[in-house]
Amino acid sequence: MQSSSLVSIAGMALSMLLLFFAFGHSKKKRLIDDTPTSKAHGVFIGLVELSGTAETSSPVTSYLTERECVHYSWSISEHWSRTVTETYTDSQGKTRTRTKTESGWKLVASGSDMCKFLLRDETGTVQIRPEGAKIEGTRVMNHYCGPSDPIYYGKGPAFSVPNSDHRRSFTETIIPLGAELYVMGQAREREDVVAAEIAHDRESPIFIISTRKEKKVSRSYGLSYWAFSISGLAVILLSVFISRRLSVYWIPQTAQDYVTAGLIYGAVWLIGWVWTVYNGLKALRERVRQGRSQVEVQFRRRSDLIPRLVSLVAGLMRHEQTVQTIVADLRTEMTREVSSAASGLMLLIEKYPDLKSSQTVLNLQRELTETENRIELARAYYNDLATFYNTRLERVPDFLIAKIAGLKQQELFKY
Repeated sequence: MQSSSLVSIAGMALSMLLLFFAFGHSKKKRLIDDTPTSKAHGVFIGLVELSGTAETSSPVTSYLTERECVHYSWSISEHWSRTVTETYTDSQGKTRTRTKTESGWKLVASGSDMCKFLLRDETGTVQIRPEGAKIEGTRVMNHYCGPSDPIYYGKGPAFSVPNSDHRRSFTETIIPLGAELYVMGQAREREDVVAAEIAHDRESPIFIISTRKEKKVSRSYGLSYWAFSISGLAVILLSVFISRRLSVYWIPQTAQDYVTAGLIYGAVWLIGWVWTVYNGLKALRERVRQGRSQVEVQFRRRSDLIPRLVSLVAGLMRHEQTVQTIVADLRTEMTREVSSAASGLMLLIEKYPDLKSSQTVLNLQRELTETENRIELARAYYNDLATFYNTRLERVPDFLIAKIAGLKQQELFKY
């Protein structure tokens, strides 16, 4: 096979690979943009987005700066340079020699460590297990020095690389305690207590922990998408140029060659874009449905709690005719409107000291209050998801794909 053909095939393969990475970043950007931020108290199983501060009672200590944190990574590089003599043939066919200087940085040591931690917001905490996440921390050291600096051998290795200039670079990135974090990943049930945690999941499309704000994280994925896309176009055009130059029979290059290559790349890009948008809308619709099911789960939990609490109140206050009348009314109300029955029941408990003194009643009352709060959180989360989805269906150019796919808007819960 001619070298020109090999260049064309390699250029096409590389441009498609770059396009694959481009749409991977585009998918993550859409996920970030289309996911509402959850409250720590209202985290439900599935893909979630959170923001809050990092806390732990057992922090790790960073290697270089020795600061308490929940994650750190460090590296030490050493600079080298050398003079080499090489032989070459000039344009007249004569053999000549020349000297040149080569230099660079060589990694001589590196490491990292992390620990599980709690992410706190105004509603509570959620445990984060950072293993397997893409972690974007804060750079706390970027230091260059020579052997006279105590850190040179104090933190760095005792040996030197070949041709060393005896200059070292020390860098360290950490997530300090109390840092404001943006976290997006898969929520699951904890094994030790009845609560949720964010952890690595092979099926999850994204797991990121960053000290940057959501908008900056989203923007970085958007820039990466365009960088990979443009690089792919540049590669395929460059392969056309080189393949013509290497052809056995010299073929004059024309604008048509580049236009054809660009059109092929553009067609593949368009197919990839349609596929990404379609899958993104379908995935978002599925998450909206999951959000609605979470609301329904909380409704069922409340419906199960109220009859138990009504029966308990009736049993404890059998001698109170007024209470019995109210309980009878509440049982009737439950068949029509559960939320009204819950409100009436809470008022009844507050009114009678004997009921408030019962630990069992208080426990059920606490469960009911918590359930009401989770209903509000689940309903708000669903409405946010549905709003993002409905907005996507109306946005240019996504609405074209939505029309073709027959995707419909989702109704919001009314308060």
